[in-house]
Amino acid sequence: MNTSVAQKVQVPDIAAQVTYAMRVMGIAPIPRNYELFYEAYIGSNPKLTREIAALGNRASQEELDAIGRQYFGHHHRAEAIDGAHTKMVAQLEGLLHLLKQEQNSLESYNRILDETYSRISSKNTTSTEIIRSAIDVLSDATGDSISQGRNMVENVTQTSLEMAVVRRELDEYKRIAHTDSLTQLSNRRAFDDKLAAIYDNAMLLNVTALVLVDIDHFKKINDTYGHPVGDKILASVGSIIRASLRKDIFIARTGGEEFAMIIEGNNQDEVMTIAERVRIALEHTPFKNSKTGVNYGPITISLGLCMAAEAEAPAELYSKADIALYCAKNAGRNRTMAYEDGMKKEFSKSWLIYRK
Repeated sequence: MNTSVAQKVQVPDIAAQVTYAMRVMGIAPIPRNYELFYEAYIGSNPKLTREIAALGNRASQEELDAIGRQYFGHHHRAEAIDGAHTKMVAQLEGLLHLLKQEQNSLESYNRILDETYSRISSKNTTSTEIIRSAIDVLSDATGDSISQGRNMVENVTQTSLEMAVVRRELDEYKRIAHTDSLTQLSNRRAFDDKLAAIYDNAMLLNVTALVLVDIDHFKKINDTYGHPVGDKILASVGSIIRASLRKDIFIARTGGEEFAMIIEGNNQDEVMTIAERVRIALEHTPFKNSKTGVNYGPITISLGLCMAAEAEAPAELYSKADIALYCAKNAGRNRTMAYEDGMKKEFSKSWLIYRK
């Protein structure tokens, strides 16, 4: 993990800095562009960061889309998302048009009733003519209204079915946008949303914890065996962490070799037990190439945890859990440490680009 000296730990407002960088570069503030800059900012893929930086102060949408398709398999779906949005808007406009037609039909029917009433009230028309005229006019108008009403019901039903399909498509695209393509865990965007929601319920802060996880010496693995092997190990680590946790525990890959868990409903001792179970599971898992016999292990992790009640906001909670993780690394790695008052960390995280 990277470090620099600071008397007081400060967590940068990532969203604000990414938005600022895009605004300065004149980049359209659409989701797929934000994802590119976000991932480049947090440094999860150094090659991606270098390619974004190489674009300079201005970049065309075509250049950004080309990079997006290279690094994010779901980016080709961005156009489909835009298409789904367009379809949704078109369906809503069609529904409004149907309602407007119904309004016009009712207004026309009211005019016919007024006309019929005027004829009935006329003293120059015989009773027989009045009745015959009224029956003819009302019969035609009622028949038209029934026919138009039936057509409208059919059109609204069809429109509703089409809008339901679009809604399911959008839900699926959202799920994909919140999933890390390598590990199939939640990604940093989903983690930020979940972290921000912790403080929505003050009653649960005593039994909610943030646990940050970092693979020990992962750079050495990449340098020794190459990034393809490193990616396979990352995917395996993600699977082992997921398998070691209850289904209700939130787990995300937050960048590079870093993961995060948000555990709800447990006190600190219980959270420590859960974290240790994950650590021990990884420590005892062999990482070997079944074809070549090459042993990549042992693979170990360090973990830092902090209870939500020990912080006043998401940024502070993340900062304290990160301090505990740093202390676990500094104490020899392959261990879990809980945040305690007095722990300190010297930061020097280089964000490379997109500074205000």
